[in-house]
Amino acid sequence: MDRIENPIPQIRETLAAKSDAKTIAATYRFFKENETLKTYGVKAAEVGKIAKESFQLVKAYPKQTIFELCETLWQSGYLEEMTLACDWSESLHKQFEPADLALFEHWLSDYVSNWATCDTLCNHTIGYFLMKYPDEIAKLKLWTKSPNRWLRRGAAVSLIIPARKGLFLNDILEIADQLLLDKEDMVQKGYGWMLKAASMSESFVKGSDAVKKQHLEAVFNFVIKNKAIMPRTALRYAIEKMPEEMRGQAMVR
Repeated sequence: MDRIENPIPQIRETLAAKSDAKTIAATYRFFKENETLKTYGVKAAEVGKIAKESFQLVKAYPKQTIFELCETLWQSGYLEEMTLACDWSESLHKQFEPADLALFEHWLSDYVSNWATCDTLCNHTIGYFLMKYPDEIAKLKLWTKSPNRWLRRGAAVSLIIPARKGLFLNDILEIADQLLLDKEDMVQKGYGWMLKAASMSESFVKGSDAVKKQHLEAVFNFVIKNKAIMPRTALRYAIEKMPEEMRGQAMVR
């Protein structure tokens, strides 16, 4: 990377110039349990715009160089810089290779400290990776056993977008079963959200109503089977979009 212009100083100047005291206060209030989080205080919409504009500065670089720049952004600890790193890595999804999952796991394990960066990385970068390399879902099942709650949440939320497309139902139910009794609120919400996405399957191609019904019933049956021991938080997330009659049955202990 020595002979390639590093755009990060310029990006940091842009973020600092967009800083807003009210946004700083709101961010720290929103993530009050996270003592290590740093923020410039830039609104999410503006961060998204900066991410897209700044990627134009690096998109011609080799993938490995962009990943190295992402690593620098992750290391900063700033919410906005980590969001940019997620956006840049997602933009490289057509170039993903199986070995890239180890890097994504490193970012998730070593740098993620809140649900926002967890979900931004997992929903998009890792979600697209898994749709390209479905055999790698086996790695997610190992994450469910990790002492790191963000890896455990990541095991579920990495499958949100595939779930909406009607993919990987059996793996989703297996991961939900592995996380079933997790005591962490963030993990319960994560796998509940994954189950909700699988039950909706909103992105199925037209004419697949029978498959939609099959997935809804599979998630419903999982909830009914486990509702006596399933944490209430996970259960409520899982059934949120189900028909009223199903929700009523699921809520009866």
